[in-house]
Amino acid sequence: MYKPNYDKFPSIKLDGQIWTGWGSIRKVIEQKINDSGKQNITLAIECYHGVNLKELKQGFSILKPALLVDTKEVFLPEEKILHITYNDVTDDDIFGFMTRLSYSDILDKDKVSLARKDIGSTNGLVIVLGYAASLICQKPDILVYADMPRWEIQLRQRKHQINNIGINNFEEAPALQYKRSFFVDWRICDKQKKAVLPNIDFWLDTVKENSPKMITGNTMLKGLETTAKRPFRVMPFFDPGPWGGQWMKNICGLDKETNNYAWCFDCVPEENSLLFEIQGEIFELPSINLVFKEPTRLLGAPVESRFGREFPIRFDLLDTMQGGNLSLQVHPLTEYIRENFGIPYTQDESYYLLDAGTGASVFLGVKTGIQPQEMINDLIRAQNGDFLFDAEKYINKFPAKKHDHFLIPNGTIHCSGANSMVLEISATPYIFTFKLWDWNRLGLDGKPRPINIKHGVNVIQWNRNTEFCREELVCKIEKIGEGDGWVEERTGLHENEFIETRRHWFTKKVEHSTGNGVNVLNLIEGREAVVESPDNSFEPFIVHYAETFIVPASVGKYTIRPYGESEGKQCGTIKAYIRFKN
Repeated sequence: MYKPNYDKFPSIKLDGQIWTGWGSIRKVIEQKINDSGKQNITLAIECYHGVNLKELKQGFSILKPALLVDTKEVFLPEEKILHITYNDVTDDDIFGFMTRLSYSDILDKDKVSLARKDIGSTNGLVIVLGYAASLICQKPDILVYADMPRWEIQLRQRKHQINNIGINNFEEAPALQYKRSFFVDWRICDKQKKAVLPNIDFWLDTVKENSPKMITGNTMLKGLETTAKRPFRVMPFFDPGPWGGQWMKNICGLDKETNNYAWCFDCVPEENSLLFEIQGEIFELPSINLVFKEPTRLLGAPVESRFGREFPIRFDLLDTMQGGNLSLQVHPLTEYIRENFGIPYTQDESYYLLDAGTGASVFLGVKTGIQPQEMINDLIRAQNGDFLFDAEKYINKFPAKKHDHFLIPNGTIHCSGANSMVLEISATPYIFTFKLWDWNRLGLDGKPRPINIKHGVNVIQWNRNTEFCREELVCKIEKIGEGDGWVEERTGLHENEFIETRRHWFTKKVEHSTGNGVNVLNLIEGREAVVESPDNSFEPFIVHYAETFIVPASVGKYTIRPYGESEGKQCGTIKAYIRFKN
């Protein structure tokens, strides 16, 4: 019987103080007010999208302010916000355009001016609460930030618990709410968060309903700085899917009663959470805060220069063991994604086989000699329900075994077949998948999943044929170094992609260096290993099988060796980093 040791709640221990519950939080704020010595004082509670505004209002109104400004009253009417954001949201079911808007574009300037006059003329405590509170208030005496991780936002959208910003749409389909969030709300929130992040007095974690936790801004900043100097993991999240499998239930210790698990997102800082352990309590925050606050230490100056405050590498797990094929899909070319969606780079990726069952395969590239228009016509007919698309007539189907690596530069048709456990290593813009065929099945909601043939046919690279894939994309593995108890191999990615990968097999200590760029690794073989600093600049960091972990650029040199149950046995890691020179 396999005993899982996968850590689903990795945390980083910090010194500092944490307050739990509305009662203790209010006492701290009251003390801060009293210590200020001011008669007239303004408290701003800035909020990220998805926060339960009603709970916040109830929690802080007991302070009995002379004036409470609810910021929803100073936004433009809903119909105007819909009009202003239309070009970014679009009518497409999935895709929009990355907005350039800010809060100032969707606030009613006259109402903001009146609110500021009221704030300035009120004697006593003024509370400004809601989206854009720190912008409306301008220079609050006390600034509290109520944050919210994006995965929790998506869960709340699925339960129809929240609206988009300025829009009363909680009953709308979760996919449409998510699209507006992705292209508009989160971008606007991020702009304001970046502007105020260094000046926040207190951070609020309200992920668990009616169980708030609060830390000081200094504790938060110190925590982010500490994290950016040591290996760490973000909190993974798991999700079922129409093709999902059974492998992660056993390996990751998940709920056996759930029908399947399709995805594990264990390195998507834009959506994952970071967990700080303070005085025995867990404080949850969006891991993107680390990218915003510590881009140079985390990413390295060359990576930051190229990508800005974005984390460009994504690792996730795709489980089709005893499941089905992924949808047949293609990712946009760089020019296409930039011109049509406002994204500067595209989703190049690869499939690394953590495990493989009987008949495992990867669909990759078109077969040599096929007629593109005939394939397109068949895809359209299949989408119209006329017949079943014969994928194997047009698409290469390569057998796959454990530890194979398939490279997937943008424009290459692909999908993992059933009975595979894929570690997907890719660039970050993961929403941009053009599905071409979904094997005539329904989504978990009982409805057909959106198909994007119109977009897909514009980016398919028809020269990615059988010979091209076999010669350039399938298991291009070469040994590049070895030493006492270790072997290093280059496994990809393709020269068209900006991510490089290295695989190490080892029974003894292996030396690594970040090379002034962030490293992302997964323990692909072995029960556990330990990451250590040659100069003891960070505490030894233990990782377990299938766990993804991040080594910030600032770490520099580090070592990995088998640990615990794996001592004396062979372990393996795969490492990804940004390629600047071949």
